[in-house]
Amino acid sequence: MRRLLVASPLVVALVLSGCTTGSDQSDDLQLVANPVAATALPSPARAAEPAGRVLPSAPVGTTAVVGGVLAVALAEPPSLQLYDLADLDRAPRAVSLPAPAEQLTPAGDLLLASLPGASALARVNPADGTVTTVPVAGQPAAADPRGAQTLVAVRDRKAVEVLDGDQVSKTITGQLYSADKVLAAGDTTVVLDRLRTALFEVDLAAGTVKEGLRAGDGATNAVTDRYGRVLVTDSRAGSLLAFSSGPLLLRQRYPVPGGIYGIAYDAQRDLAWVTLTERNEVAAFDVGGGEPVEKFRFPAVRQPNSVSVDPASAAVVVGSAVGEGIQVIEP
Repeated sequence: MRRLLVASPLVVALVLSGCTTGSDQSDDLQLVANPVAATALPSPARAAEPAGRVLPSAPVGTTAVVGGVLAVALAEPPSLQLYDLADLDRAPRAVSLPAPAEQLTPAGDLLLASLPGASALARVNPADGTVTTVPVAGQPAAADPRGAQTLVAVRDRKAVEVLDGDQVSKTITGQLYSADKVLAAGDTTVVLDRLRTALFEVDLAAGTVKEGLRAGDGATNAVTDRYGRVLVTDSRAGSLLAFSSGPLLLRQRYPVPGGIYGIAYDAQRDLAWVTLTERNEVAAFDVGGGEPVEKFRFPAVRQPNSVSVDPASAAVVVGSAVGEGIQVIEP
C-alpha cells in the first residue's frame, strides 16, 4: 500500500484560521481506496422556485460556456445543445456526439468533450458546431489544455494521456486507482483520483505520477483558480478544499453543508460557484483571501449536479440531472 503525506491537524487549523506557519509537520498515513467513488447526494423536492430563468431540458450531464455560447451535454440522444447566452429565446443548435459527454472543458475557442462511451475525445467548435474526434483507449473522463498539448484523464486505465495534436505522445501511469480529472494548475499538472479521494502531481517531462495528498473524505470535482490553486469539492465531508500546487499542499478546508458537488470558477471575480444537491441551491464564495467568504446563495433546480459560469458576463448556469431544466442566473 502506498503512503501519502497529509497535513497534520495543527497545520490545517492554522491554515483555516488565516495564519501561516513554517512548520513542515505531517502525518504519514496509509490511504486506502474507497470501493465506490463519492457521487452527488440526492435532492429532495424543491422548496423554492429557482432563481433566474429556467429553460426546459432533458437531464443535463454537464455544461460549459465559451465565447458567449452555452453548451449543454445530453445523454439521450448523445448531443450538445448550444444556446446563445445573449438571446436565450432563440432555439438552441443541436450537435450530435458519438456518445454522451462526461466533461466539457473550454480550450481557447473550442470545447473539449470527454466521451468515455466512445473511447474518444471530441473537439467541438461552438461557432459552427463542427466536431472532430480523437481515439483514446479506455474511458476518457476529462481533458484539459496544457499549452499546445491536450491532457486526458483515462479513468479505467488509471492513466494520463498526453496528446500532441491528434496523436498520443506519452502515457503516464502509477499510483492512481482512478484518473477522474486532470488539471493544469499554473506550472503544475494535477490529477484527481476519486477512489483514493486524493490529488496527485504529474511530472509531464519525466512521465511519472509523483506524490499525492488526501483530498477530504470523498472528493468529487475540482477546478483551478488564477493563483494556480486547485479547488476541490468534498461531497462526503461537506467541505470546499483549496490546495496550492508546486508543492501540493492543503491550504484551506471550509465547511459547506448541504451536499456540495458541482464547482465552477469565475476568474474575473474570484468566485467559486458550488452546487448543494441536498438543498437544491447554488452558492458563490470569494476565494481570493485567507478563507472562502460566501457572497451569493440562490435556490436552484432540483438535483443541480452541474454548474458553469460565463467569465465575460458573470452569468451562472446550473443543470438539473433529473430533467427539471437549465437554470440561468444573470449577474
